[in-house]
Amino acid sequence: MRQIREEDHAVVMVDDGQVVAEVGYKSIDDHSLVIDHTFVSEQLRGQKIGKELIDRVVDMARNQHKKVIPACSYALALFKRHQEYSDVWQQ
Repeated sequence: MRQIREEDHAVVMVDDGQVVAEVGYKSIDDHSLVIDHTFVSEQLRGQKIGKELIDRVVDMARNQHKKVIPACSYALALFKRHQEYSDVWQQ
């Protein structure tokens, strides 16, 4: 059974005890965080799981009144394609 949870500086998807997807982030100051990597296992690619995990990080940033710097290429591509991230995107 798949489960999404927050861990230390990451939002992960776990399936049968194995991490199958992950979005890593770091707080760089009191006002912003950087998404520094995204991983989705090959068998789950194309199912928008990466976006689902990034959405969780974005929601967390909104709740903490922080801006997001999408440093990894996948996160940056999502931020460019989806206007709903514009309120938290630190460009």
